[in-house]
Amino acid sequence: MQSTSKIIHGEALEALREMPDASVDAVVTDPPYGLKFMARAWDHSCPPSAIWRECLRVLKPGAYLLAFSGSRTVDLVMGKIREAGFEIRDCLMWLYGSGFPKSHDVSKALDKMAGIEREVIGKSPNWRPAKTKGGGGFDSFVGKGSTEINLTNPVSPIAQQWHGWGTALKPAVEPITMARKRLDKKTVAANMLEYGTGGINVDGCRIETNEKVQLAAGAGFFGVGREDNYQKGTGRKYGNKGRWPANVLLDEKAAAMLDEQSGERITGAGQKHCSGRPASRCKGADKPFVSLGYPDTGGASRFFYCAKASRSEREAGLEGKSTSWRCSCGALLKGHDSSKCLPRLGNTHNTVKPISLMRWLCRLVTPPGGLIVDPFAGSGTTVIAAGLEGFRCIGIEKEGEYVRIARARIAHWQGSDLPLFNERTP
Repeated sequence: MQSTSKIIHGEALEALREMPDASVDAVVTDPPYGLKFMARAWDHSCPPSAIWRECLRVLKPGAYLLAFSGSRTVDLVMGKIREAGFEIRDCLMWLYGSGFPKSHDVSKALDKMAGIEREVIGKSPNWRPAKTKGGGGFDSFVGKGSTEINLTNPVSPIAQQWHGWGTALKPAVEPITMARKRLDKKTVAANMLEYGTGGINVDGCRIETNEKVQLAAGAGFFGVGREDNYQKGTGRKYGNKGRWPANVLLDEKAAAMLDEQSGERITGAGQKHCSGRPASRCKGADKPFVSLGYPDTGGASRFFYCAKASRSEREAGLEGKSTSWRCSCGALLKGHDSSKCLPRLGNTHNTVKPISLMRWLCRLVTPPGGLIVDPFAGSGTTVIAAGLEGFRCIGIEKEGEYVRIARARIAHWQGSDLPLFNERTP
């Protein structure tokens, strides 16, 4: 990891204002979604337009911004980004299979309103107790709840009428707004020649495959015209560099669910043609038919997928470190040797993204050796991912607790020590 990766402890707007114009190659960030997640104060609202305007100012012409959002607030996030002056280029979708529905049971609420106690018939199979470690209790919420959930039957007639009704779907998607600062030149090529920004790294983000994927002549997906992808005399192109990246990203559970529902499917069964003409106009043996599309098989293999952040990934670098202002013995950490004390362990951030996902996103929009800024760095995953890809990165985070966690994690991944405290830390 690049030693230039760092975390600034401060407000995003203030830190961005200190950066020079057109000095940043990409912004990749996971901002607050405005969902009041677990009553966290930092998630009560979406970032205002002022922050996105500062992102626009510091970005080079043609540079990209990638910003996560919630499915309920993507309109607010995207609207503010557009309002700031960005052009919206796409909306990527990260699908995952481990979301937990936070739904209100209408039937149960109706019985409660009537003062009726429901009959308990068992325990929810989805419940598992929360786990804590080292006295810090980072895992008090593990997606299934921290208290037992009783299964009950409706009692009152009105509760029986609305039995099975709730208020929310299972969360399984997070949109990622893909926006670009407007070009300073007339073409993308001219802009990239001047600034190194404007395009996306298609080849660097292809979906790996062990197959040679056949394409019809003239189909421009896998480097058509290159010697290694062309079989002379056949009119057919072959690609072994991987599939073209899509705007859908999957975690491993979502990928398994997709494969289970779709089954093994074969693509490439499109309409046949010859010499670029419709099949109805092809005549004579000298004009061979060629199938359109991809003669490959599979389901989720067509998309990029990665595992959600595991506990070991979340916690790497935090072993033996306290992420509180005080040691577990109560002493202030400054000047105190906490190595002999029981440390508080754990990444307390609730929305840690997988490093592999953030590496793919950084690679997609950042030129080689480029500088990435994350105005909402959280526990530092973007900074870690950028460094592992060879990019420089500046993360900005206002919550002191997350700054200390991020610095410990970054130090682990870059193989050196970063101070857990800086001049703004009491």
